[in-house]
Amino acid sequence: MSHISKIELEVKDLAVLSQACARLGLTLIRGRKHFKWYGKSAPCDHTIKVPEAMYEIGVIKQKERYELNCDFYDNNIQKAVGRQGGLLKQAYAVAKTKIEARRKGYSVLEQNTDTGVRLHIRINQ
Repeated sequence: MSHISKIELEVKDLAVLSQACARLGLTLIRGRKHFKWYGKSAPCDHTIKVPEAMYEIGVIKQKERYELNCDFYDNNIQKAVGRQGGLLKQAYAVAKTKIEARRKGYSVLEQNTDTGVRLHIRINQ
């Protein structure tokens, strides 16, 4: 049965979300006020477009953060962002970590593993 689900991810920075989306081949469309789900649309502040998916992910402003809502009934969304949004969560964490480490002057080496991504952060002296 089709319904809207919340992806449990605390998003505070749209630029980081945009990088995470790009990493997964998704597109953050800023300012799009409705997202598609099961033949309907729901209000949002921004939308994430998933290639080959009929539905979209809604990005909704909630005070100091953004909430992500989607309909996982569209299997292409689940393939793109992972089960319960796990791939998107990981991509967001990687993007945020790399940005913060570089901001502090650290070097970052990224390594893909069988289970995900490993980041090596070196403090430059």
